[in-house]
Amino acid sequence: MKSPKLWLFIALLIVLITGSGYWYWLESERRQILGVKGIASSENTAILDFYPHISKAERPKDPFEFPIFVGKTGPATSLYSGPNQYPFYCMTVDSGLGQPDVDNQDGVGVPVLSEQSGKIIGYSKDCTVKTRLQYFQITEDERITPVDATADLSQSGLLLRVEQGTINRFIYTIVMPINAEEIGSQHGKAKWNQRLIYQFNGGSGIGYRQGRQKATRVIDRQLEQLKLGYAVISSSGNKTSYTYNMLLAEDTARRVKKQFTSLYGEPLYTVGIGGSGGGLAQYLIAQNSDGILDGLIPLYSYPDMITQTTYALDCDLLNNYFTFRANDRNAWRDWTRRRHIEGMNAINGFPQRAGFLQPLNQLMSGFVPSFPDGNSECINGYFGLSAFINNPRQGFLRPFFTDSVVENTNWSYWQDMANLFGTDDSGMGLSTWDNQGVQYGLEALKAQQITLAEFIDINKNIGAWKPQAQMQQEKIALPFGHNLPIWLTLWGNHNITTPDDTGVAPRHQGSLQAMEKAYRSGQVFIGKVNLPIIDARHYLENELDMHHMSASFYTRLRMEAANSTPSNQVIWVAHQSFNPTKLAFEKMDEWLLNLKENPSLSVADAKPATLFDTCYDEHGNVIASGDTVFNGIWNNQPQGTCTAKYPMFSTSRIQAGASWAGDIFKCHRISIDQAIAKGLYTGIDIAPAVRELKQIYPDGVCDYSQPDMGRPQDLH
Repeated sequence: MKSPKLWLFIALLIVLITGSGYWYWLESERRQILGVKGIASSENTAILDFYPHISKAERPKDPFEFPIFVGKTGPATSLYSGPNQYPFYCMTVDSGLGQPDVDNQDGVGVPVLSEQSGKIIGYSKDCTVKTRLQYFQITEDERITPVDATADLSQSGLLLRVEQGTINRFIYTIVMPINAEEIGSQHGKAKWNQRLIYQFNGGSGIGYRQGRQKATRVIDRQLEQLKLGYAVISSSGNKTSYTYNMLLAEDTARRVKKQFTSLYGEPLYTVGIGGSGGGLAQYLIAQNSDGILDGLIPLYSYPDMITQTTYALDCDLLNNYFTFRANDRNAWRDWTRRRHIEGMNAINGFPQRAGFLQPLNQLMSGFVPSFPDGNSECINGYFGLSAFINNPRQGFLRPFFTDSVVENTNWSYWQDMANLFGTDDSGMGLSTWDNQGVQYGLEALKAQQITLAEFIDINKNIGAWKPQAQMQQEKIALPFGHNLPIWLTLWGNHNITTPDDTGVAPRHQGSLQAMEKAYRSGQVFIGKVNLPIIDARHYLENELDMHHMSASFYTRLRMEAANSTPSNQVIWVAHQSFNPTKLAFEKMDEWLLNLKENPSLSVADAKPATLFDTCYDEHGNVIASGDTVFNGIWNNQPQGTCTAKYPMFSTSRIQAGASWAGDIFKCHRISIDQAIAKGLYTGIDIAPAVRELKQIYPDGVCDYSQPDMGRPQDLH
């Protein structure tokens, strides 16, 4: 007999799912009224020839005449990043800029309404707005207050002029400290210290949106620097919440900076700042081009987005295995054991925000339900990512597009990159993700942290993501609207391959064409950067945050492999209570001025003598500093003081035997017999499992001593 608690849970489930129908109907109705209607046709605009590598390609001269004056509109098509993407949702209203300009009467894009009657007067497919100025005063208690241009501000504190408009369809922002006499002028710059910050921002996005950029948010993020006289520029096109197309991001950043220099002249230098996706964007823009950034301050960074997907898309496969497929599911209720397979941190007793989804989905699958008694970075940091970036049928959980537009669009990161990577015969964007030959948990097996039987069970059952054309939308109930989706297909289990007649779940083969294009178009960080870098982050492993410390060292390993100069990259790791950003700006200013004053010096020689790899405690005190403080397993050195204080974790692919550089999309494979002869199973009596291994891996297992199959040979 079922317990009263379980009956109560089932009753609540019925109420929630039933109620979700009404809320979904309301959202659907709103979508039909305000969402994007119709899909515009793209013009055949130019795309940069990035063979052999984008860093070798000359950027074209811009035919658009900058600056964009107040009341005028910026370019709506890119300079060299290819055709406009449609559908495209306008977010000028969300950014405080009002409705976008009407650009068609053909019913494509978002409807633009009359302010008097509320009736549709046209449509906007490209979301442009005219350039305008606003003014803000920073009060003594550091409140950001909008002010009227006609007010007497001669006795006020810090006064900022904000220019906003659209470039490449994205919202750009220029913040300039000024004096009261310069109100009304687009060119005044009396309070500027000649230093420029390009503000990048993070998040996970798959295109199709203009993005939101509020002036107050840009100001608030760099308030300390604005008070010192820095100017700040930014664009919603340089926030990865809206796209990870780094060619488009570079194209947009170049033009936003051109708008700035056309108005104010060249700065002493331009330094990038931004976290997560805003950090990796700096690495890629600096690698791929010049003329935009002179120094980088990446925060919580990764080397790039696309190689991160290699292990990030393993997470839900592993979660699905531990929850539904493992021969002994109870063995994985000790969350510390999951670390040995996933690589990233996992903690017993750590609460899950949506832990109720596990028993719900177990019940629906016919299992005895149980609540999770732990958590992992794979869940806490990456939950839902596989659906959002990898599932072309997922769409958005917000009312941006009408039903017909949703139905006729492939919603994935791969589709966002289709103009660079290409599409398959069904029109789906080609994917780089591949797990053929991957032996999940190999390092744990060799360390005797899992048994041979568990190793075989994992690799027989883990499977892979189905081909894009076979994927289905997640089954999601929305009882409280889009803010609390209830996932009825936990871990995307309906989109994961299942064991075939041999008992083995098939693996997925990525596109070699997409991999080559990813490298050549600069979506992959290959370590070629020669600018000052202060890579800073808080230590968040104990929070199971996705911004793991090891990512900074993947970047360093790639720089070393590229014969670049890793000494140009300084890594700081700090306790959460200490924010090192202000100090990073001070040191970067010193570094860049050294280069400016001594142009014959190399970047490494111009580095301030006090600037080293460093870890900080909660009070901002230096725990240790120097070239060896972060040594550890990632570089095969004895553990340094900082890695002892702030332990580093790995990834599922590192745990499968891949290198810490994390730069292999598709491995070269060798037969099981060759793997045994080569010593891949040293210390393990593998003989009892040879037959099953050959069944699981008929085409061989990964030989990570060989380079990435997807990387063009001329880029090795």
